[in-house]
Amino acid sequence: MNSLLRGPRRAVVLLASAALLSLGTAATTTADPDASIVSRTPGTGRSLEITVHSPSMQRDIALQVLRPADTRTPAPTLYLLNGAGGGEDAASWSAQTDAAGFFADKHVNVVIPLEGAFSYYTDWQQPDAGLAEKLGNNGRNMWATFLTEELPPVVDAAFGTTGANAIAGISMAATSVLDLTIRAPELYRAAAAYSGCAMTSDPLGQAFVTLVVSLGGGDSENMWGPIGGPDWQEHDPYLQADRLPDIPMYISSGSGLPGLHDTATDPRLRGNEKMLWNQLLVGGGIEAAADYCTRALQQRTHELGRTDIVFELRPSGTHSWGYWEDDLHRSWPLLAAALGT
Repeated sequence: MNSLLRGPRRAVVLLASAALLSLGTAATTTADPDASIVSRTPGTGRSLEITVHSPSMQRDIALQVLRPADTRTPAPTLYLLNGAGGGEDAASWSAQTDAAGFFADKHVNVVIPLEGAFSYYTDWQQPDAGLAEKLGNNGRNMWATFLTEELPPVVDAAFGTTGANAIAGISMAATSVLDLTIRAPELYRAAAAYSGCAMTSDPLGQAFVTLVVSLGGGDSENMWGPIGGPDWQEHDPYLQADRLPDIPMYISSGSGLPGLHDTATDPRLRGNEKMLWNQLLVGGGIEAAADYCTRALQQRTHELGRTDIVFELRPSGTHSWGYWEDDLHRSWPLLAAALGT
């Protein structure tokens, strides 16, 4: 195992750039109104932006919703999470992929949170002043409560859904996806995690989490308590693999070596050599670490008899959007079948 860790440990120093590329004890709350939609703003095509009040976070949360063409017939819902940037920057599904076009002929509601940067979409033990200052909010992060308890009933009621849900996410949020399915095993019918690190409590995972949170000025001890403590283990999908729900899952990573999308001719790079080298060096190192975590999770789930989980382990590919767009396309048949659409 030490030989496996050697390469990824060298990559830990690169993990702080994850947001640039992809970019417990619950806190007590006072009485607050129920979760509800407080605004709707039409977007392009069948896209709209909504804000939903979160009682647990005591603030309004922005989300993008992609509606199906046929809104008269109930459709299921895919919750699609952005990476470390939380959709609050240009590193988002909408800006970097063909998500809107891809789902245009799919009978599904796609709900994309536009907040949650550096939060791991988890319930934090304490408010965080650093994240509050950087992101301009109150520092309360109760994302698991919001995503699994507050938001789904609001979406179901507002858009007349079938009540069937799936969840997918990249990078930081890929880790969150697995953790959320453990927290709410009855909520999701399928899940997809692209280029995440499921090992949040080993030294590599702790370094990954701590560095990503620190990019937002946050303190990871406000999230899960002292490093190495029980909450870090509780939110470690590798350690908690026996609690992963028996639902279809797609989990992917690349080796970190240059691949199809790592050329100057890739449309996202637009011939920019600096961006290309950043993607090759930084993105390659990050993806190598994610690949280590993903392979370890595959071994662990196989030991538990979970041979049904689809692991897409690519021999090449960096931590970048071209591969995540491919993953979204490849995992959709699995997600769609589970959603019944």
